[in-house]
This record gives sequence, structure tokens and C-alpha cells, in this order.
Amino acid sequence: MADAFDLVVIGAGPGGYECAIKAAQLGLKVACVEKRDRLGGTCLNIGCIPSKALLHASELFHEAGTSFSDMGIEVSKPKLNLKQMLAFKDEAIDGNTKGIEFLFKKNKIEWVKGEGVIDAPGKVKVGDRVLETKNIVIATGSDVAKLPGVEIDEKTVVSSTGALELGKVPGKLVVVGGGVIGLELGSVWRRLGAEVTVVEFLDNILPGMDGEVVKNFTRTLKKQGFTFKLGTKVTKVEKQKSGLKVSVEPAKGGDTEVLDADVVLVAIGRVAYTEGLGLDKAGVATDKRGRVEVDENFKTNVDGIYALGDCIAGPMLAHKAMEEGVALAERLAGHYGAVNYDAIPGVVYTSPEVASVGKTEEQLKEAGIEYNVGKFPFTANGRAKANKTTDGFVKILADKKTDRVLGVHIIGVNGGEMIAEAVIAMELSASSEDIARICFAHPTMSEAVKEAALAVTGLPIHM
Repeated sequence: MADAFDLVVIGAGPGGYECAIKAAQLGLKVACVEKRDRLGGTCLNIGCIPSKALLHASELFHEAGTSFSDMGIEVSKPKLNLKQMLAFKDEAIDGNTKGIEFLFKKNKIEWVKGEGVIDAPGKVKVGDRVLETKNIVIATGSDVAKLPGVEIDEKTVVSSTGALELGKVPGKLVVVGGGVIGLELGSVWRRLGAEVTVVEFLDNILPGMDGEVVKNFTRTLKKQGFTFKLGTKVTKVEKQKSGLKVSVEPAKGGDTEVLDADVVLVAIGRVAYTEGLGLDKAGVATDKRGRVEVDENFKTNVDGIYALGDCIAGPMLAHKAMEEGVALAERLAGHYGAVNYDAIPGVVYTSPEVASVGKTEEQLKEAGIEYNVGKFPFTANGRAKANKTTDGFVKILADKKTDRVLGVHIIGVNGGEMIAEAVIAMELSASSEDIARICFAHPTMSEAVKEAALAVTGLPIHM
């Protein structure tokens, strides 16, 4: 028996569930197919949410053991109850996934549990059930990228999923990959006591980020106890009775070095998850990396089939997928929907945080765009000095002729919150002068944004 819908979304991650909710709010009859036992996809179940819970808990643990006495708070050395910390993490997952389930019920979205396969345009098969629909949205997200020759068992050789479930703090943790995921999870276990070594194939961590920010951030992480092996590749991971042996060598070739490890975290990126969807049968085109090919309206080469989020080109960010989900739902309902890809922020939720939106200096130079730079360090910010959180700075890049803001880069405590100010400014095509003339509350960390804007074409007040 077939069921008729206006829209069937395959995947209930951030992009999928927001697309389903918005479409239902706009009057469409919607079903969402999800094979997991809980809604929310990778982000809510084994990604963004649980990792942030552990980052928060581990940061407080570290502060209690290192910084409280400076503020006159006398406590004994904190004792780690890892089982309870992981339960705290699971509670965060539970609360968020149940929240999505509530929103589905509120908006009369049918959650169809199981694996969805596109049987033909307008037909999605889930087990023995066939869903007939005017439109199909593929929102199946991404999966962990595998390192050739290294088997992930989620016990001693783990992906980001296993790194959220370790039963004890590893004595030595080797992180393969110096991107966002590796640095965030490495930070968690470093704060809890692990020796962390990051092996990165490129010559710097956080590829694509502003070079000055990366240089500053690398120094900060080294002060926190991170060891980096840059321009280096992992060639082999061998399991021994007493741990792991990790063979590494220079990326450009050279002598092999062997690192001891209790746990190896493979965090070399993610790949689009499109297997088993019946794309070939339906005639849906994919690129060489397995991503679904779409046009500017998220439409595939097959009428009535669309895709968004991690399974198409672009940054693999939950909020990028969310914006695409809402925009697509609006278009399918006959409204206007758009995504400004020039104003998609990116955040590394370490301590301090690294946040960025728009172009980097390297990108502007490559494009031949003349620009002015305004920078303000948190060492000159009153709130940062009072709180002893003076690591980092705010940097604003603005067009030399028009003064329009082209990029903003922040390294500092709460940088992930402050970047929202820059995103709004760029969305509204603000100039650095526009930001400089806004009244910011004092004393706040955000005042550094105003001061950096003042520095673009003049002088900041507090330097």
C-alpha cells in the first residue's frame, strides 16, 4: 500500500529535520525517513552536541584544577568521574533528540523508521512500505573518512564516534588529522590527562583558516601540552599487547618514526553518505567524491529529487545544512528561499575558540583584492583582563575602496558567540565604519570587535 506525501525527506539530521519542519509549517504533508532509533542525525547523536558537552565538562574540570585558586576559590584537586561525565554527555543527546521528536509531532511530520531507497522519481521505499511523493529531498549527511590500511575498531583505533565513548583516559592519544574534529576531541582528552600528539599531513593545522589565526592557535595549543607533527603522514598502526605502534614519516618522504599510543583517533575528514540510496537506479548524478550533484536550487538532474547538506558540495557544517533545508522547503512551498554562502561561519570549539566568517587574507591576496586590516588583541580588552582570558584577537578584513567587510577572524574565549555579530554585519553588507559606530556593552569581550573595526581605517581607543 502506498502513502501519498508532498515531500519525503531521507535523513533526519540538521538539514533534513529543518527542511521537514519548515515544509510542514508552510502547509506541506511531510514524511521523514530515518534509520537511527533517534532523530537528529550525526550532529545530535555522535557529533556536534555530545562533543560540545564533553568540551564544556572537560574545560570546567581543567579550570577547577588549575585556575580556581587564582580567583580565591580554594578547592581540593578535582577527581574525574568519567562514567558520570559520559552520562552528562548522553543526557545532552537525549534532551536534544527528544526535542526534535516533539517538533515532528507538533508539526504533524510522520517519522518513518528504516532505510529509505529511491525506488523511482516520486517513490521512496522503506522496507515493505512505499511512500509516494511529489518531491524527494536527500539529506543523508556524511560518514567518517577512512585512512587506507588502518582498521577502525572503535576501541583502541577510533573515529570521532569512538572518541566520545572511551572507557578511560588514554595515557597517550595520537590524533591523525589536524582539522576541527581532531583538535576538539584532542582537547577533551588532553584536559582530562592524556598526552596528545597530532599528526597532520599538511604543513599547518586547520587548513583553509586564516594563516595568522592558525599560527597563533598552534602556539596556544602547544602551551596547553599538544605535540604536533606537521607535514607528516601515518603509514601504519600496529596493535601490540601493551598498546599501539604508530608509524609516521614526512609527507614528502623520509625516515620512519614510531610513536607509542594507547588510542589512535582517525580524524582526517568526512565523506558524503550516499550508498544504498538507489541513486543509480533513479538516475541521480554524483561527482567523483560521491556527492550528489545539484544546481543553485538544490535540484538534481532528476525532476522532483533534491539534495542538501553534507551529501552535496560545500562546507560540511550543520548550520549550513540547516540553512539549505529551510531555503529548499520555502522554495518547494512556493516561497523565496536563499542561502548566502559568503556569510557561513565556522567555529572550532576548543579553548580558546576559533571562529571565522568570509574571506581570509590568503584568499583575498590570491583573488587580487586590495583590503585593509583591523586587529585588536584581547590583552587590551577590559573584560578579558578581568577574567584572565586574554589569549587571542579579533581581525577584520575590509575592502580598501568600499570599506565593506569581507572577512572576520576571531581567536578567543566565546569566539563562537562573537562571530554572530560579524555574520549579521556581513549579511547586511556593513562597512567596518558601520561596526565601529555601534555602541557595544561594556565590559564585554565583544568590544574587541568594535575596536578591531576602528583599527581598519584608524586607531582603536584602547591601544
